[in-house]
Amino acid sequence: MENAYKRNYDQGRQINSMVVINPGNPTGNLLSEQNVKDIIKFCYNHKLFLLADEVYQGNIYTEKKKFISFKKVLREIGHPYNQVSLASFHSISKGNAGE
Repeated sequence: MENAYKRNYDQGRQINSMVVINPGNPTGNLLSEQNVKDIIKFCYNHKLFLLADEVYQGNIYTEKKKFISFKKVLREIGHPYNQVSLASFHSISKGNAGE
């Protein structure tokens, strides 16, 4: 993340937000709690607005992995990181019926 941010910043691009899709579509890959914390801290350090697309959170078909929401981690992470601005997206149609 840091290298991509720096490379784009150095090229004069104004970066003001980060979009994360979790679980990933179509792979269903899930971020770990540590991944989520690292992303939140990164957004705090770079003053980025965080958009979490968590539409497929209800479509986990394994007991081996657990969905961890950005909102939950943001509430628990503590000061100062809990000050990150977050928009978390979910959908009844995707979460219950799929496509």
